[in-house]
Amino acid sequence: QVQLVESGGGLVEAGDSLRLSCAASGRTPSIYIMGWFRQAPGKEREFVASLRNGGVRYYSDLMKGRFTISRDNAKNTVYLQMNISKPEDTAVYYCAAGTRTCVGFGCRDSNSFDSWGQGTQVTVSS
Repeated sequence: QVQLVESGGGLVEAGDSLRLSCAASGRTPSIYIMGWFRQAPGKEREFVASLRNGGVRYYSDLMKGRFTISRDNAKNTVYLQMNISKPEDTAVYYCAAGTRTCVGFGCRDSNSFDSWGQGTQVTVSS
């Protein structure tokens, strides 16, 4: 089992930057991929970004160029740097980890992730 704890959410103004963190514990050597999803009020959860072993990154087209995912293996922590935030980025952001291999679209699919954090709220004011 892998446990995930997110931090770094909060209230920012449009255009500001924010960095989310997700610390993993437990069976961390089994982690193959880590990622971020988000869910806005009244909407389904959607993929944001993921990073798998080997350093391959995947991004949603909606956020590509503004968001950057990175990972500190020594700290078992994954980060999401959010730049040029927009009000439509307001959502609960969830960290996720997967232990199975994936490629391409599979690394953007929530079914590839076994463990989920509790989520952290990000609110971007206009």
